[in-house]
Amino acid sequence: MIEMANLDEAIPYPKQLQGKEGPVVLINTSVAPEGKVDEVLAAWKTDSQHFQKQPGFISTQLHRGTGGSRVLVNVAVWESTAQLAAAVGTEAFRKSLANYPDGTVSHPHVFQKVAGEGVCVA
Repeated sequence: MIEMANLDEAIPYPKQLQGKEGPVVLINTSVAPEGKVDEVLAAWKTDSQHFQKQPGFISTQLHRGTGGSRVLVNVAVWESTAQLAAAVGTEAFRKSLANYPDGTVSHPHVFQKVAGEGVCVA
């Protein structure tokens, strides 16, 4: 089963899901156990198919580190934190976490776009 870890201990992932922001981006950095990347990819595919059917889902894209890295980064866009929270709160999703091989560590974090003057817009 997958282990969830926090990037920011002051604002853990469950607390982030209580927010009222929108749209939001979930960036989930995971590390697959040695020799288990394909199993993690299969579990992620199942989860992504579940999320695509949920209200508020906009898009997702998975990235893998280069050079044989076991690090995977999922970037998923949602209409709101409330809709993301509802999707990860379903029984189907909770059960799917058992599909990940033991030793998989995930660092989910919810973000909101900010402006960078002259570089990007909010």
